[in-house]
Amino acid sequence: MADGGGEPVMAALLRFVASPGADYLGHTVQYLELCAASLVAAIVIGAAAGAWAARRPLFAFLAVNVSGMMRAIPIVAFLAFAIPYLGLGFTPAFVALTVLGIPPVLLNTWAGLRGVDPAVIDAARGMGMTGRQIALRIQAPLLLPIVASGARTSGVQIIATATLAAIIGAGGYGDYILSGLYQVDMTQILAGTVPVSILALCTELGLGAVERALTSPGLRVRSFE
Repeated sequence: MADGGGEPVMAALLRFVASPGADYLGHTVQYLELCAASLVAAIVIGAAAGAWAARRPLFAFLAVNVSGMMRAIPIVAFLAFAIPYLGLGFTPAFVALTVLGIPPVLLNTWAGLRGVDPAVIDAARGMGMTGRQIALRIQAPLLLPIVASGARTSGVQIIATATLAAIIGAGGYGDYILSGLYQVDMTQILAGTVPVSILALCTELGLGAVERALTSPGLRVRSFE
């Protein structure tokens, strides 16, 4: 397989990545920083909001419905909305990607806490356990795998969508994709899309492993029954 100039695609891709003018390392760092910061913020905010919603029915109703609506809004709309208030570059992209990543974590945290049987909590209180002990020994082991599942969904969505941040000057692999589309250059398009696909796959597998590691052996056995 060769590009328009007759050079094999893989050779052209490697030559492009190695060229100093492409600044591949700089774009890679920009992309990783943007995705990592957005994912961490989405996990912290989503988990806190989910825990808050689990004990407040009115807030839970609003949070669950707003989260569902947020998932239906394209990320480009978030970027366009953020520009007048936050300008161009890293900050508006970070805010938009964080907003994109919050719903899976929030909904999983809320559902996980709601799924804990109240009779188990009452039994723990009857045994003399404090609120802190109940949270750490009963709720946390049940909740962490579910939150990790939400974080995995959020991470894959953020990584797959962050290429659009190049539209507002946030850099990263999206610069190559946009430039490649404008110039009809398959090498630049692949230079942007291939690492994003690899990162998304690694995130799916890595956070999936974390989810399995956080699941207690008893629950793992039950899930296969």
